[in-house]
Amino acid sequence: MSYKLYGRLGWGSAIVEAQLVWYGLPYTYEAVDDLFKSPDARLKLEKVNPLAQVPTLVMPDGSVMSESAAITLLLADITGKDQLVPAPGAPERAKFLRWLIFIVANIYPTFTYADDPARFVAVNAARDPFRAATDAYAQKLWRQVEGEAGRPWFLGERFSALDIYIDVMTRWRPKRGWFEGETPKLFAIARKADALPELKEVWKRNYP
Repeated sequence: MSYKLYGRLGWGSAIVEAQLVWYGLPYTYEAVDDLFKSPDARLKLEKVNPLAQVPTLVMPDGSVMSESAAITLLLADITGKDQLVPAPGAPERAKFLRWLIFIVANIYPTFTYADDPARFVAVNAARDPFRAATDAYAQKLWRQVEGEAGRPWFLGERFSALDIYIDVMTRWRPKRGWFEGETPKLFAIARKADALPELKEVWKRNYP
């Protein structure tokens, strides 16, 4: 039995897809149209996940998992491997958990708000300033993450799912050029993750 990942190329589903590939878990990919532009795509996904967000992962038993951080922790539990998530008792465990939740609770929502401001701001003239302010706040948060980043990976010598998040999310606004100049440690992590042979095909599919 396999997993079923609802995703859109280049979106947050790439974070979960990379983990499925890393662990060697069998999965099928259900491509979702642009959820901001296609009411039909939203209606279709709402039948599986009422929030109509990707990633949405259908487990082999038919149950549904959403929220990339929850999926990240669950896949580590299922596989019994600590390759992407430091095990309880590992010295990196606390730092991993802190910054995993920081990224998904603080930075990730800035894209939810700013990608389509019309969902949150009724006045047309206010949408561009709202998006600009939200993007500026995200950049402030990224600088905070930069201050905690190790080398060559976020946790130092140990590769983890955090590095997958960094690889994917530095491709979004304000994009890699900004990260290269403003957060060079995060940029270096992303570029190193780009070159991982285990994830080469995932990056090629999502970022052709």
